Amino acid sequence: MKQIVLLLIFVSTIFGAQYSVIISKKVEVNPLTAQQIRDIFLQKRHSLGNQKIIPLNLVGQEPSRIAFESAVLNMGRNRLNAYWVKQHFQGITPPITQPSHESIKAFVQNVEGAIGYIPSSMVDNSVKVIYEF
Repeated sequence: MKQIVLLLIFVSTIFGAQYSVIISKKVEVNPLTAQQIRDIFLQKRHSLGNQKIIPLNLVGQEPSRIAFESAVLNMGRNRLNAYWVKQHFQGITPPITQPSHESIKAFVQNVEGAIGYIPSSMVDNSVKVIYEF
């Protein structure tokens, strides 16, 4: 598992960003920092200005989810699972999960404030990129 994450990080540094964090084009927001993205996906931040934010995550062991957890959240799966167990007892739930990148993109296109990550190759003018990794 660690080798996969290291390989993903190595490939992304050689070839540029592989994944993009996206939001609806309707939301007025400038590109965000890694810390702001981290706070959103760890449910520490629930809005950008007046816009409520709905973070989306992929289900399971998808390579892009592993890369996101490592590169943006700076957490491995075990540490992240322990974090969510602790948050559960405080009434805080993890991001909504989606089964595919296509469903994340569709959700972001149709629900104002939804934020998720997809391969950069899937980005088009129907969504706004606010961070790349």
